[in-house]
Amino acid sequence: MIPASIPSPDQGTWQLGFFELRAYAVCIIVGVLIAVWLGNRRWIARGGRPGTVADVAVWAVPFGLVGARLYHVITDYELYFGDGGRPIEALYIWRGGLGIWGAIALGALGAYIACRRRGVRFLAFADAMAPGIAIAQAVGRWGNWFNQELYGRPTTLPWALEIDPEHRTQVPEEFQQFQTFHPTFLYEFGWALGVAGLVLWADRRFRLGFGRAFALYVMAYTVGRGWIESMRIDNVTLDNVFGLRLNVWTSVIVFIAALAFFIRSSKRHPGREEVVEPAEDAEHAEDAESTEPEEGVSAEAADAEPEDRAEDAEDADADADQAEDEPATADATEPADTAGEPEAADSETAEAEGADEPEPTDSESADESGSADASEKPAGAG
Repeated sequence: MIPASIPSPDQGTWQLGFFELRAYAVCIIVGVLIAVWLGNRRWIARGGRPGTVADVAVWAVPFGLVGARLYHVITDYELYFGDGGRPIEALYIWRGGLGIWGAIALGALGAYIACRRRGVRFLAFADAMAPGIAIAQAVGRWGNWFNQELYGRPTTLPWALEIDPEHRTQVPEEFQQFQTFHPTFLYEFGWALGVAGLVLWADRRFRLGFGRAFALYVMAYTVGRGWIESMRIDNVTLDNVFGLRLNVWTSVIVFIAALAFFIRSSKRHPGREEVVEPAEDAEHAEDAESTEPEEGVSAEAADAEPEDRAEDAEDADADADQAEDEPATADATEPADTAGEPEAADSETAEAEGADEPEPTDSESADESGSADASEKPAGAG
């Protein structure tokens, strides 16, 4: 009796009428949807247009699936083209058998074609998609759990994975007697989620651009993939290339390439792209032009107030000119210290004409006495 272990699902397919639903395919679809959703949010946050990620995914996803299947068939060609193999089964993608490196390579090619068609900066797009791709890989690995495939060496750890006898035939005979194995799907699930978190944090902290966020994702993923790949015992055609599995060598080579790209990009293009989708700027410019008349109306309304004040000032000058023809009191003859204002000029004119004019009314005397009091203030007080 096994003291503690992770059970495997009893089945990985469900028959829905004439349609056969496979858990492996569902995991891939869910992963793709999450990647598109998160990528779209990040793309919009960087100034991209809503819907661009979905449009590019129409190209990238089919390319990625073809690339993933090609990589699997090429690296495990004996399963289909060796003795007893059936070449037609190389097209049975729904039965499992996808290589992540082929998916990334051809998926990137499809995304590049779509980005060129839309005038989108490809490296900026790759940066926006990097965390979502890592999460998609994490979710997709649960398809291996449903298929009871790609597990690791035998173990009795509490989190060991139970594998049914009919699914142990894909490993060497010396391991078929064991019942529990390392759940490599679970290890990669956790690692890929950690990679997504790392990229999100580093991108926010250091404002990674020009493909560096994507390069960081590749570097971090390959480190974990190399470790997990070394634990797997499934039969592959190229399982001993200079003492290592082919996928381990692939991880090493891809890591070095991503590191070199990261360093080169950091030196040549520090910072982040300011414009990721030029078409968005054109639409913003059109929107700005359409709002200019409204802004003009607001400006005219604001300018109307100074004009009203100017008219009031002209009316005040006219009243002052009329007051020049009337007699002034002795108090109004004092010089005003408000140079440059109409009231100061009027007081000087009143001094020149003298005090021979008739006395003003009581209201006029009160107004002029107020002006005289204001003129006694020091210069600049107004």
